[in-house]
Amino acid sequence: MDVVQEVREFNRFYTRLVGLLDEHLPDSGLSLPEGRVLYELATAGGQAAADLTRTLGMDKAQLSRVVRTLTGRGLLASEVDPAHGKRRLLSLTPSGRDAFAALDAGTRRRMATVLQPLAGDRQQALVHSMHAIQGAFDAQQALPVEVTLRAPVPGDLGWVIHRQAVLYAREYGWDWTYEALIARILGDYATGFDAAREDGWIAERGGEVVGSIFLMKGDTPDIARLRLLYVEPHARGLGVGRRLVDTCIARARQLRYRQLTLWTNDVLVSARRIYEAAGFSLTAQAPHRAFGRDLVEQTWELEL
Repeated sequence: MDVVQEVREFNRFYTRLVGLLDEHLPDSGLSLPEGRVLYELATAGGQAAADLTRTLGMDKAQLSRVVRTLTGRGLLASEVDPAHGKRRLLSLTPSGRDAFAALDAGTRRRMATVLQPLAGDRQQALVHSMHAIQGAFDAQQALPVEVTLRAPVPGDLGWVIHRQAVLYAREYGWDWTYEALIARILGDYATGFDAAREDGWIAERGGEVVGSIFLMKGDTPDIARLRLLYVEPHARGLGVGRRLVDTCIARARQLRYRQLTLWTNDVLVSARRIYEAAGFSLTAQAPHRAFGRDLVEQTWELEL
């Protein structure tokens, strides 16, 4: 795959789709650079030209031309910064605020029209994909401002099966027998769910599923199993996995289990580090052939 070419193709597609190649932005006589300046001043308040240059990543000469144009149209005003007598702040005039309001409304209408053919679930998938793109380029974007843990709802189990199968095939080369395994595990969990002895959590941020974990009954009444921990790649290293494991342990204690056990493979290094940090001990391991690979299976246990 030529990644550079794929990104360029997407950029061309998107700019055409939302009208960024049009001479003026929706319902305004403003160019894209002029609209960006109005948006920044409307949402962030008065700023010096130097600050705008850094925030917008705009060339100083280009920003200077935009400011002159907007000032000449009565949309911008400049005044001395009270905190720094030698610096001037740019801000919107009343006419500038009216122009921004019209621009914002027009842009929202344009985007609503673009999204209208997509059903609700496809719009949600689109938002999830945009979050993934942001996270790929900026770790802070991927940092969960608020990650919530909730109970699974219809559709979640299928999603977990899909994502784990895709991710482990991509990262470890596992074949579809792993997908069959987790489908069987979650199928049994759903059909025989015991609310008094079992639980499950979906980690979510902004409507996007970023991980999961399940507490399931073991072979004896006093032993529970921690199963199917996973975290999306762009959310790893941010504490999501540890939070899921800690929540599962706390629930097992609340349900008065004596021991929590889990089965894993040695190649899942990040998960094993979380288990060790949470107090699990490795009690057994052995080489085996599974999912199209030679692996080392491991059993870990935690006394509660």
